[in-house]
Amino acid sequence: MADSYNKKERSKKKAKKKLEKQARKEARKEEDKDTSLENMMVYVNEFGQLVETPPTEKKEVDINEISINGVGEVVEEDSTLRGKILFFNEDKGYGFVKDSKTEDSHFFHINDTQFDDVSINKKVTFELAKGKKGLVAVNVSLDE
Repeated sequence: MADSYNKKERSKKKAKKKLEKQARKEARKEEDKDTSLENMMVYVNEFGQLVETPPTEKKEVDINEISINGVGEVVEEDSTLRGKILFFNEDKGYGFVKDSKTEDSHFFHINDTQFDDVSINKKVTFELAKGKKGLVAVNVSLDE
């Protein structure tokens, strides 16, 4: 007799849970969800934060200021610097040039060189440009 009572109680609990689940499902359907495109939009402000309100003022962007490869324009015109190659990794194609005046070293990539035989201690001339992580050497060529 005890088994049949337990079975009835379990079936009652199961039926009750099923009814509660069905009621929650219907309540979710009845909720007025506004799924229009305007309510799903999120905007990015000038600080890179996500906001729900659209920007109030539009800023003009000069297309020439956008740099795809991360290397910007030359910092100073007519500022050809002299130095020598301090380090070069042939496998990865990058190295560092040491400025002869300031003793600063600057990153360069093989694509920014104008000669094929890149090796350590060669005297070169180069220009500085803004890169992703600071100043980089561009237009690296052999010094005569």
